Amino acid sequence: MNIIKGLYIHERFFQAIAVIAVLFLVSFWFPVLYMLSWIGFGALSFLFLIDIIILFRFKNGLKARRILSEKFSNSDDNPIPITLENQYPFSIEVKVIDELPKQFQKRDFEYTTSVEVGAKHDFEYAVKPVERGEYHFGKLIAFVSSPLKIIAKRYKFDDTAMVSVYPSYIQMKKYEFLAMSNRLTEFGLKKIRRIGHTMEFEQIKDYVAGDDVRTINWKSTAKRGQLMVNQYQDEKSQPIYSIIDLGRVMKMPFEELKLLDYAINSTLAFSNIALRKNDKAGMLTFSKEVENIVQASNKKTHLNTINEALYNIDTQFTDSDFSLLYAVIKRKITHRSLLILYTNFEHMSAMKRQLPFLKAIAKQHLLVTVFFENTELDEMITTNAEDLQDVYHKTIAEKFAYEKRLIVKELQNRGIHAILTKPKNLTVNVINKYLEFKAKGFI
Repeated sequence: MNIIKGLYIHERFFQAIAVIAVLFLVSFWFPVLYMLSWIGFGALSFLFLIDIIILFRFKNGLKARRILSEKFSNSDDNPIPITLENQYPFSIEVKVIDELPKQFQKRDFEYTTSVEVGAKHDFEYAVKPVERGEYHFGKLIAFVSSPLKIIAKRYKFDDTAMVSVYPSYIQMKKYEFLAMSNRLTEFGLKKIRRIGHTMEFEQIKDYVAGDDVRTINWKSTAKRGQLMVNQYQDEKSQPIYSIIDLGRVMKMPFEELKLLDYAINSTLAFSNIALRKNDKAGMLTFSKEVENIVQASNKKTHLNTINEALYNIDTQFTDSDFSLLYAVIKRKITHRSLLILYTNFEHMSAMKRQLPFLKAIAKQHLLVTVFFENTELDEMITTNAEDLQDVYHKTIAEKFAYEKRLIVKELQNRGIHAILTKPKNLTVNVINKYLEFKAKGFI
């Protein structure tokens, strides 16, 4: 209950008042309780005033600070540290309420702790955004109680703050580390055996145990009188584009995240790996129009350019125009490139409508079409049917899953590489395909 600005009364005070009121009533039959009731009321009033004095005597008895980063990573847990400092000459109980952005739809955040005299208390909580955009935080509010715990003094800290939620840079850094380390298989990334070697010559070096004997340079060996081998390196500066479909098929949510956001997170992580491998990364988005064309480049700052382009894109409620995509690719991407096309096909008929354009693109470029499994059907497929209706639902679910696999076969038969993936495994599968192409010398 708020009596004066910044002062709130604990529930226990009203409980004590209720007890005293009952004593006053009972004293009608037991007069001895009348005096005890007045003594209790006087003592409670005295403690009430003492609690006000000791809490409001110190203007800045508590200091608190919320630490926000400049940006959040979409679909990841982002920590928010909070620091409390007790400047009262006695220990206090603090209840912290943070006014979270409306996107989280959480109005019951509360944290209660005790802080000793002159001590600091640090804690943190995590938020998980599932949409990109601007998130506005309100005030950080703290209610301080003395050891009497009759009233609480309200403090307000930190002005409203805005944090931008970007595509998952946490996921990007994780896969960068894994792809460059020898721990790939622990996290789903495959170690792919290199088939042959690329034709980009680097240097001639002394033979050491383990070198491929097929790379021995016999002329240099004869001149030097010892075994010499040719050393090759991966071909660099290969153009690689991520193409994201912004049509209505990418609006479907799985585990609170839209397919579009899975594709965006994958594009950022995959582009980073490609740049680390010294290839050129680019991207474009399309629906009824082709938007956000970022030409492939391997500049150090290029990942930031891709990240900014991914920040503001959103799905539309229309069917995407693959004929326009083909025309733009033919005009804008003149060198043979690896194209990762993020889209979704729910039916064979939907894929066949776009097949002529996919085949035309695949004639000029190395095209990989990425689309998604409907993971919400998995439980229905694996659950035993108990009645006729369950049998019907399970049969339909299996039909949809089977049709997805048929789409993969049809694309492969037409010379188009395809990845059918669960949304949560998208990034791993795309990076695996890229590393496989590198190992086979396709790019």
